[in-house]
Amino acid sequence: MSNFLYLFRGGDDAFDKLSQEEKQAHMEVWGQWMGGLQEKGQLLDGLPLDKDGKVVKNRGDLVTNGPFAEGAEMVGGYLIVSAKNIDEAVEISKGCPIFDYEGAFVEVREILTMEH
Repeated sequence: MSNFLYLFRGGDDAFDKLSQEEKQAHMEVWGQWMGGLQEKGQLLDGLPLDKDGKVVKNRGDLVTNGPFAEGAEMVGGYLIVSAKNIDEAVEISKGCPIFDYEGAFVEVREILTMEH
């Protein structure tokens, strides 16, 4: 088994247009999906990310407000899942509730180990 990082991108504009009740209902769908992954032992970690942040360059010589990505490119959250291989990780990601929003996508990346 390997660990994979899901980076959730886009969908924020559509989500922001929902009523509070619709947002709550959608968050319950996320909770059910993530709960299912946890029951199967596939969910290791994951949280949403704040829209604001800082970008650090040149070892801290330059610190600016950021991130600067456009809406569809903005990373809104992440999960770390366990899967046999990247194909299984991709299959797992297909059930993600982020796909309820046009323009949203999941970037799936294997987490490598650091060899000393």
